[in-house]
Amino acid sequence: MNLLLYDGVCGLCNGLVRFVLARDQQRVFRFAALQHDVAKQTLERLGHTVTELDTFYVIEDYDTAGARVLSKSRAALAVGRHLGWRWAWSRLLYIVPRSLADRLYDVIAKRRYKLFGRHDICPLPKPEHRALFLDTPS
Repeated sequence: MNLLLYDGVCGLCNGLVRFVLARDQQRVFRFAALQHDVAKQTLERLGHTVTELDTFYVIEDYDTAGARVLSKSRAALAVGRHLGWRWAWSRLLYIVPRSLADRLYDVIAKRRYKLFGRHDICPLPKPEHRALFLDTPS
């Protein structure tokens, strides 16, 4: 199981969550907004802290001792890797040096509210998806 942590008020991040929900046929992802305690506690348990909301994380095997935290471009690539064979082509993007990919990620992240909008509060997931969100009552 993988945990995707995202900025709950960011339009781009919420679009990413909707994208994953629509394509995650095996239901290998769970979700939590960075603004909620689930995200903070999970990251702290793994030696990380949330100081800024300008990145999202994928925590692979989040509920095991072997959990691995991925952020920025590596988190984005992990999403494609875990979505199944239709997204296998995304593995080709690993050839892009991480420093370059993260710089591009940072450029978009700085402008994400302006480009994709911002919600006043974290939108609630659809009832059929609520069990996948660790920070939302089912």
